[in-house]
Formats: sequence, C-alpha cells, structure tokens
Amino acid sequence: MFDKVLIANRGEIALRIHRACHEMGIQTVAIHSTADNDAMHVRLADESVCIGPPPAKDSYLNIPAILSAATIVGADAIHPGYGFLSENARFAELVEEHEFTFIGPTPQHIRMMGDKIVAKQTAAELGLPLVPGSPGPVESIDEIKALGRSIGYPVLIKAVAGGGGRGMKVVENEAQAEEAFNLARQEALAAFGNGAVYVEKYLGRPRHIEIQILADTHGNVVHLGERDCSLQRRHQKVLEETPSPALNREMRERIGRLAADAMRKMGYRGVGTLEFLFQDGEFYFIEMNTRLQVEHPITEAITGIDLVREQIRVATGAPLGFAQADVKFSGHAIECRINAEHPETFVPSPGRITEYHPPGGLGVRVDSALYAGYRMPPYYDSLVAKLIVAGTNRNECLMRLRRALEEYVVGGIDTTIPLHQRLIAQPDFVNGDYDIHWLERLVGLKK
Repeated sequence: MFDKVLIANRGEIALRIHRACHEMGIQTVAIHSTADNDAMHVRLADESVCIGPPPAKDSYLNIPAILSAATIVGADAIHPGYGFLSENARFAELVEEHEFTFIGPTPQHIRMMGDKIVAKQTAAELGLPLVPGSPGPVESIDEIKALGRSIGYPVLIKAVAGGGGRGMKVVENEAQAEEAFNLARQEALAAFGNGAVYVEKYLGRPRHIEIQILADTHGNVVHLGERDCSLQRRHQKVLEETPSPALNREMRERIGRLAADAMRKMGYRGVGTLEFLFQDGEFYFIEMNTRLQVEHPITEAITGIDLVREQIRVATGAPLGFAQADVKFSGHAIECRINAEHPETFVPSPGRITEYHPPGGLGVRVDSALYAGYRMPPYYDSLVAKLIVAGTNRNECLMRLRRALEEYVVGGIDTTIPLHQRLIAQPDFVNGDYDIHWLERLVGLKK
C-alpha cells in the first residue's frame, strides 16, 4: 500500500480523495494555487504545497510544478481526480517516468480513448454498437453532404478532441452544412488546438446512459451498473440517477456485460466509464472517460462499493476483492450538481460564503468543500457541491431529495439549488420521461 499520495486537484474531489486515503491509512499531500490557500482540501491534508498563481495553466495544469511537489514531499503516487490533468496521457507518462504511480489507466488507454475517432474505431473492434457516421475525420463540406444523404438528416458535427459541447453543431439539412462545418472547426481549434471534426447521425430524443467499469491488472473486470445522465444543459450534466428509469433488467444486463467484456479485451485497468446514447431500445457508444466521474457517488450509493478506494487498491497491483456475481444493486440514487451560478441566467457567482448548512438524515450525502467564511475564487469550475440522495426506490428517493434541497442553505452567492427544485417537480421528470434535450427545453434554451 502507498504511504503518501499527492492529490493533483482541488475542491470537492480533492477532499473526496483525501478522505478515502485517510480511511486506508495513507497520508495525503494537497497542491494548491495562491487562490486556494484557505481551501478545505488544503486545511485537511497532511501536507500542502503551493504550486503557482490562480490561473489553472500556471498551477493545476502546471506539470513540472506538480512533479516537483511530489518529489519534494516524497509521494509514492499521484491521484489526478477528474478534470484538469486526469485524462492527459502525457502527464500520466511523466508521472511514471519520474517513478511515481499514476492512480488511473495506462497512458496508452488514456490517449486511445481521448481521441474520439480512435475511441470509436476501438469500440467497433471490441464489439460495441456505434452511432452511424463517418469512419474518421471529415475534410470537406461535400463529405458531410454525402453522409447526410446516406444516413439521413439531421447529422451532428463533433470535434475529434472535443468535450463539453464545444465544436459540436447540428446540421438539419444540406443548406446548413457549410456554415456548421466551418463553425465547428473554428470552435474545435480554439478550444482544443485541434480543428478536426467528424460526423454522426443526430438522434432526436436519446437518453445518455453510461456504464461504470472497474478493472484490475489481473484481467478481472466488473461493471457497476448504469447511470442516466440525460439531464444536461449545453452538453454539461446537471443531475444524474441510477438505475435509469428508461431501462429494464434485460437491457441493463446486456449493456453492462458488453461494456465489461470490451474492457476485458482491451486490458483496461482502474475505473472508467463507457458512455452511450440510448433510443428505441438500442445503445450507441459515443465515448469513454478514463477517469473517476463527477457522478460516481450514486453508483457507490446503490452498490456499497467505494470507487476511490478501489482505484487506489488497483493502482498498487492488488486484485479486485469481488467478482461480478458479488455486486449487489440496491435501491435508487440521484445526484444534483450544485453550481455557483444564477439558477435562471446561469451567470457564475463567485464570492464569500456567508452561511452554509448542508442537509442531513438517512440516505443523504453531500460532497462539498464549502464552509462559512470561505471565499470561492472566480478562476475555476463553478461546481461547489454534489447532493447525493438514496432511497429504497425512486419515489422515496425523490421525496427525500425534495426535503434535502429545502434544507440546503448556501448564503452569499447564487446557486442552482432552485433550478433543481424546479426540475424535480416537473411531471415529466417525476415520471422518468425525459431525454438529453428536455432540460434545455425546460429552461428556454431550445424552442
């Protein structure tokens, strides 16, 4: 087991990793920018190292500074959390070259799944179903028009190196192809330094279903069920639940088995999530995240398995302590992402926390690094808390979630708590009848 782990992240996920390490008897090292001197993860860690000024490029994305910090404190391993450098294959390589253990997949698998074209080609080879589309990047408007005629409009142009909805454009008909192609390439180049795009069939009312995978270095792979992540705003997840109201037992067993078999063939290690669109009873692979997901707590809630603990164990070379048959799913869980944003305009709202009272009670968990008096900096992601609620069934879970949202107090800044209260009161959501465009229609982003 490791003696000391450096946590290459901040906020609630850094705190989550710190807690898992301490429960395993592992010392932790927090890195931080000057803007995070008073952050909770810095206060609670056994050691902390300031690695730069507030901008992420000078601190949390500063690979030489992070590796120097790990060397200075004598860390055994580095956990990247999610975001920042968690899916940077070169960072994973450098961690290992400097003789630290990277708590995550191999650099090869990170690189493979980070390129969406390569990821789709790999998925096809592994037997996963794909959305119809181009086999690789498209180079011309004529190619897009030909694909539109072949697979039918509308089609979706997507950045090869994309994420978060950037470099993504819907083409309703042939007349829109040229403008959408040019805009998608410009956005992709500006956001990712790579203007390459590809095309796939645009599905009108799909669900976003993802499968949680856990694999060790001994060939053992299990899936931990699905999460429904269809409630999205501008391709950013807002609320997730498990199990999905859209799937029956046969469907979830089928896609879970497919995902686990694919990862076994690939020789994957650690935690990972395969993401699919689901429509009319069919699954279509779209991408894989080679890291811990923001929404991992709801999987923990219905399985009782600590995913961060398992990540760390696998990184030491230990085998999984259970097989697929040992994984038991119980009840229902929902996660609300609480952002420091105005609940209607979504304008970011950094500032000083004047009051803070998280909800509690049976089946309620809050992952947050907030505290009264903390000044939330304006330099990073606006996610400030995750409210995770579990119940014996979906109805009990919803009732408990309503109560928990009513109890939650965050003073001094705007948050999206009122948005969550609004959306879980909608009949469509209560009935489980929603898709990836539903939330944008609700808040008026799509007419």
